Amino acid sequence: MKGKLTALERSWVLYDVGNSAFVMMTSTIMPIFFKNLTAAQGVADHTSTAWWSYATAVCTLTVAVLGPLLGGVADRRGWKRQIFMVFLALGCLCCALLGWSGSWMVYLALFVLAKIGFSGSLVFYDAMLPDVTEDDRVDMVSSQGYAWGYIGSCVPFVASLGLVLTAEQTGIGTARATAFAFLLTAVWWLGATTPLLRRYRQTRFAEGTAATAARQLRETVRELWRIRRIRLFLLAFFFYIDGVYTIIDMATSYGKDVGIGDTDLVLALLLTQVVAFPFALLFGRMAGRFRTESLLQVCILGYFFVALFALQLDKAWEFWFLAVCVAVFQGAIQALSRSCFAKIIPKDKAGEYFGFYDIFGKGASFFGAVLMGVSTQLFETSKAGVVALALLFPLGLFLLRRSMALDGEKM
Repeated sequence: MKGKLTALERSWVLYDVGNSAFVMMTSTIMPIFFKNLTAAQGVADHTSTAWWSYATAVCTLTVAVLGPLLGGVADRRGWKRQIFMVFLALGCLCCALLGWSGSWMVYLALFVLAKIGFSGSLVFYDAMLPDVTEDDRVDMVSSQGYAWGYIGSCVPFVASLGLVLTAEQTGIGTARATAFAFLLTAVWWLGATTPLLRRYRQTRFAEGTAATAARQLRETVRELWRIRRIRLFLLAFFFYIDGVYTIIDMATSYGKDVGIGDTDLVLALLLTQVVAFPFALLFGRMAGRFRTESLLQVCILGYFFVALFALQLDKAWEFWFLAVCVAVFQGAIQALSRSCFAKIIPKDKAGEYFGFYDIFGKGASFFGAVLMGVSTQLFETSKAGVVALALLFPLGLFLLRRSMALDGEKM
């Protein structure tokens, strides 16, 4: 039983399989389509990169503001599933409509709404974890989610890639093929979520009604400040995940800026998904033998050296090598962060606490995206932002070690 997923755990993992298809598109075809769209309308490369950064920042800021309050509401009986479904519907609908936008501004607006739906759904999806499994299985289940998400996302992505690459030969046309690719992604995302919607039941919840959530929010803020281990972990998470999320969001745009071709960008990032699968599982298994925070330290150091290597990147093979290095740590650092946090928080307040977790994660992504955008415009090179991002990893590592030293602190 220890290594075998239950039906509910499998359904929870399947949502990672579904939403990861959207993540894959946001890292590859969506920014490439946007860059080509803006180029056709006379927008400079560094300006379009900045606009993509600002759009990402708006998404993350919106969800960061909504997360804790809606998380508090979701902790009440029966609300977690309902709010999750609202964000899911928003994300899938706007993703399906992306290919039918007429201008780059409309496209960017739909992208913002789709990503808000995606990011918002993750707050409540992550908060379902304590209902889905137990503490001694949470590292394994969380890692399985990221692992199968990486490999599962390849199925609709390869189909989408096939549509786009053969668009001229089949007579569909690149624009229409891309529109069908976005639609396919939305259908895959929604379809993979169906088992979770059918099986999930909220078993842990806070007392009171949804109307009391605002008052409870103040109490939770005080609690977060009082429990130093959680406070330091969230601060560490803010800094190291800043670099991780920004690298994920901006990799394709950065690659185009330094002269990497579209085909190399897409295929290298597809390779990332394949390589990430076994390494996410490997780190999940290692969490049974080593302390979760120790494995997180390895991942943070790995990302620090990835950022340093990116500074001199200007060849296609270097981007491929960078993609493989990112794949080794990408799933692990996200899965272990999620499971580590799930183990140290009160289980009946998971929605609210994961709302704050999302504030720190998405707030970091907002900060990183703005930092990348401003640095790129000021210095007219994307490499300026990478320098700043690289320095955030050592700071996150320092704070994580401080948090580790408080293991056993009373709640």
